[in-house]
Amino acid sequence: MKRIAVFLADGFEEIEAIAPIDILRRAEFDVDVVGLSKQVVGSHQIKVEVDRVLDANFDGAAYDLIVLPGGLPGSHHLRDSEEVIEAIQQANASGKGVAAICAAPLVLDRAGLLEERQYISFPGTEDEIHSGERLADEFVVVDGNIVTARGAGVALDFGYALVDYLGGDADKLKASMQFKQ
Repeated sequence: MKRIAVFLADGFEEIEAIAPIDILRRAEFDVDVVGLSKQVVGSHQIKVEVDRVLDANFDGAAYDLIVLPGGLPGSHHLRDSEEVIEAIQQANASGKGVAAICAAPLVLDRAGLLEERQYISFPGTEDEIHSGERLADEFVVVDGNIVTARGAGVALDFGYALVDYLGGDADKLKASMQFKQ
C-alpha cells in the first residue's frame, strides 16, 4: 500500500490539506498527518490533531509521497523547518513524490527541488521563488516526481492528480464523489 505524509504547520490552508487527505484516504492509500506540533491551527482557526509530530527521526524516503499544503504563515513555517526540508530532500533523493499547493512551492524552492522543473503556485508567490519555471496558466503541474497546484480553488483537482500520480483510479473516485468534470 502506498504511504503518504501530509505536513501541517500553524497557519496552513485547511481545504488544501483536508481535501487531499480525504481523497487519498478514499483511494485507500495510507495517509499520515504529520505536524510541526501535536495540534495545529489552520489559517481559518480550524484545529487539527495530527497522527504524529515531525522530528529528527522522520524518514522522508519511507513515504511514497509527501504533501505540503499552502496557506500563510503555514508555508513559511514549513519552509523554515529544517526537519521538513530534510524530509522532502530525502524523499526526492529516493525518487519519491513531493507535492505542494498554493504558497507551499516556497518550501520546494528552499529545498532545491524546483531546479530545472516546471511548477505552479499561488499568484504573487513567484517573487519569493528563485528557481524553476512557473507555468502561469496551469492549475496542477506534474513534472517527474514533483506535483504542484495553484491554490485553494483547485484542492480537489490536486487531490485527484495525487491519486493518479500514485497509480490509483482518480476517474472512478471522481465519479463516486459526484465531481463535475
